Amino acid sequence: MLIPRQKTPDLTLPLVGGGTFDLASEGSERGTVVCFYRGLHCPICANYLKELEKLVDAFAERGVTCVAVSSDGEERAAEMVEKIEAKRLRFAYDLPLTKAKEWGLYISTSRGKTSIGIEEPALFSEPGLFMVSPEQALYYGSVQTMPFVRPHFSELVGALDFAIANNYPARGEYTGAL
Repeated sequence: MLIPRQKTPDLTLPLVGGGTFDLASEGSERGTVVCFYRGLHCPICANYLKELEKLVDAFAERGVTCVAVSSDGEERAAEMVEKIEAKRLRFAYDLPLTKAKEWGLYISTSRGKTSIGIEEPALFSEPGLFMVSPEQALYYGSVQTMPFVRPHFSELVGALDFAIANNYPARGEYTGAL
């Protein structure tokens, strides 16, 4: 389990369109939203990422960068970019499932073709949404076992406004005896 205020695992992956995403050298003023998604096969992911694409500028106004990450290869990741008509949201691909486990993501096995007729990979990670500080410490985290009922990005933008205005610390940091 990742612990708020503690360093997250490193994350360095290729980006659709060229370049590399490296969480350790992201250099944003207030942090990075890392949105792990299931892959091209997931219609819920496509709708979810469309919402994030619409809010990339709102996050940027608050000093926060955004990246979408999956274990899909370059071709499938590029298809997702095209599918949601992403212009601002960066897409990282080739997430090793061992790295997904480090982030606390759940792993699923293929059930064949999805409702949109795209084959699921043999293994893939379930969704996770994280806000990571510029020092690479966990600020916010949410992981799911299913593609359904995900945190809303608009609520995260509102929460950032509150956190910034009130210098609100990451919570859930206690690891002592109970």
